[in-house]
Amino acid sequence: MSESPKEEMRRIQLTGGSTYIVSLPKNWVEKTGLKRGSIVSISEKDDMSLIIHPNASKRDAKLKRAVITVSDEISPESLVRRVVSSYLVGYNIIHLKNPEKRIDSAQRYTVKEFARSKLVGTEILSDLPSELVMQVLLSHAELSINDALRRMAIIASSMHRDAISTLSGENPQLAKEVISMDDEVDRFSLYIIRLLKAAVSDSRVLKEVGLNSSRECLGYRLITKSVERMADHAVNIAYNSLELNPSNLSEEILNELKSLSDRALKVFEDAIDHLFGMNYAAADKVMENAEEIRRMEKNVVQKIIKNAAREDVPSLRLIIESILRTAEYGSDIAETVLNMTITREIKEA
Repeated sequence: MSESPKEEMRRIQLTGGSTYIVSLPKNWVEKTGLKRGSIVSISEKDDMSLIIHPNASKRDAKLKRAVITVSDEISPESLVRRVVSSYLVGYNIIHLKNPEKRIDSAQRYTVKEFARSKLVGTEILSDLPSELVMQVLLSHAELSINDALRRMAIIASSMHRDAISTLSGENPQLAKEVISMDDEVDRFSLYIIRLLKAAVSDSRVLKEVGLNSSRECLGYRLITKSVERMADHAVNIAYNSLELNPSNLSEEILNELKSLSDRALKVFEDAIDHLFGMNYAAADKVMENAEEIRRMEKNVVQKIIKNAAREDVPSLRLIIESILRTAEYGSDIAETVLNMTITREIKEA
């Protein structure tokens, strides 16, 4: 059981008439290898506390390495979960090693395929019989959280539009393409979570990834999850479209579904736009528009029950539910924007 960190009190002193100084604990200085003339970095947190980083000039050069011991008892899926956890908590090098024998081919293939399809900026450096080494080559500054989230949202919106267009039955292959695009959304989701985990504990990383304060990290995490779930519902629409008989769907039903979809997608896309613009009033309006879509849904359901073929009704109801969830996730994003920007709308007493 680890001991809780000890708190030491230090008195602030004034030297030279204008400079405030405070002494550092001798034990800490010795542990970090600092000496007279060493440079440290000092960063201020939202709660007005200060963080002192030793060896400031060397911090970026050091790569964090995770070594994962592989054995036959670990399933390929469990091994992937270990890799994902290592990636998310910020390790730059992930080293899989079996100390006794070759890594099982199923384990190796599953990990490599997952890394290629889901882990942004990750390359395989070494692929030997008993070990597999991967490195995250993309730095924090190369792809900011906003840029990654914007790409993620654009892909999710495109998936939704394509999924709705498959309802006419003219391009069934498109539904399969929508399903495969979900991997790209997941890649950006994992990457953003990795950045947020690093940013919440390091103010230097916070600035590098494009955020202003650690308070924003929770908001962006919730928004990332909403975008990811919205993409999942685009996949659901694509799956359910494959269950329909296009010849049974009337033009009226197709138009009603498209109209509902357009309104839901506008709620989602407007919420994303207002996130990047940090616009409280506009985000508030998005939530009102989302309520209107729920009222529209009742009319569409009644028309489907009345006019659609009986065997198509279950799939159509599921499609409508996914369209509604798209609007609801847009509303959730807008609500998060409200929470992130409320301090601009009020005055503290």
